Amino acid sequence: MAKILDWLGFGGQKRVSRHGGNDHDDSGGAHGHTHGVIDATIATTTRGIWAIKWSFIILAITSALQIMVVIATGSVALLADTIHNVGDATTAIPLWIAFMLARRKPSKIFTYGYGRVEDLAGIAIVLIILFSAVIAGYEAINRLIHPQPITQLLWVGIAGVIGFIGNEVVAVFRIRVGREIESAALIADGYHARTDGLTSLAVVLGAVGVWAGFPLADPIIGLLITIAILGIVWQSSKAVLTRMLDGVEPEVIEEIRHAAEHVPGVKRIIDTRARWIGHRLHTDLAIDVGDNLSLAQAQSIAALLHQELLGHLPALRTASITFGAPDAVADSPTSSHLGGHHHAPEPFKVVCSLAEGSLGIIDTPQGERMRLTLSRRAKGLQATVSIKRPGSLQETLLLSLMPGDAIYQSTVAPEEPHAFEAELQLLAGGQRETLCFQMKEPDHAH
Repeated sequence: MAKILDWLGFGGQKRVSRHGGNDHDDSGGAHGHTHGVIDATIATTTRGIWAIKWSFIILAITSALQIMVVIATGSVALLADTIHNVGDATTAIPLWIAFMLARRKPSKIFTYGYGRVEDLAGIAIVLIILFSAVIAGYEAINRLIHPQPITQLLWVGIAGVIGFIGNEVVAVFRIRVGREIESAALIADGYHARTDGLTSLAVVLGAVGVWAGFPLADPIIGLLITIAILGIVWQSSKAVLTRMLDGVEPEVIEEIRHAAEHVPGVKRIIDTRARWIGHRLHTDLAIDVGDNLSLAQAQSIAALLHQELLGHLPALRTASITFGAPDAVADSPTSSHLGGHHHAPEPFKVVCSLAEGSLGIIDTPQGERMRLTLSRRAKGLQATVSIKRPGSLQETLLLSLMPGDAIYQSTVAPEEPHAFEAELQLLAGGQRETLCFQMKEPDHAH
């Protein structure tokens, strides 16, 4: 059911990441995504224009069929719905202009290009939806005060069904393509088409109510639809205004950090900033690679990070990577030390006669490792982790004592995914302890 709702455009906004649990390449290499020579902006705007053209054609056919019924029946409610559908078709004009301008190359004045026009188009569409809600509410209240008879209810109902189907097809079409190319404006326009479909459905339900002997059914349903439209206005305006104010989804920052974790040599993310310009993502990163590397080595790390970002963020347009001092104090909320795996499972608390501490998965310059950190341990302690996975052989990780006196760590990374049942086996002085535990991915993990 969740997949069906998401396909129909009722689900939440999809994340921008593509990688799955086993798609990581901890060596810092490419993820297998093919990045062609075609400008991504042209590719996505072409896709957007294609969606706009077809949705315009579908709505034009829908409106033409409804106009024929309006002429035959003289229904004022259906006439208002038809005008509403025509208005929805005209919202394709600002989007078409925005996508055409997005193809233009940056100029001396607009150095980031013309992607912001798409955000302005989104604002215009939100205002049109709000205007539709005001008109629908006014008409509903007016019908409550001044009821009007509706004739030829069957034809009115059929025309309302046609309007609903046409608008819902366009809504699904626009929302799916909008999510595909990360266009908040096209998604908002899809929700606008959905409001028109609900308005058409209200005409049908109102006609059924009138046929059943309840003439006030039409205006009452109209008020309920107005409330639904206002909810869609809130949802669409929040997404569009967030991008207008250079806001990004928290998942975007998490994905940038995640990409950095798979690049050997990146010790810390000092600062991360990202923003949408139209449906393209731009990010600025300041990273710490230590002070013992040559410029060529640092540039090599930056190149690997850029490649990793492209693999994780298909909507990425530019990534500006700078190097910060190792002792820099980051005052940004996006600063991150890569010593703790931000999407790793919660550590397992170890308490037994041989040892006391915690066991978890951490990130190191060499990649992910299993680490046992102890506050108390028996002399000569040996530690092993045995991971049980369904349908596969048992995975065994020997934890070796690190320089110091309280840290045991594996020499290889545990396999993905990091959700499994396992045993921690401790041995010291002829005594053996076996502790069973589970690792679970947190809710925001991929």
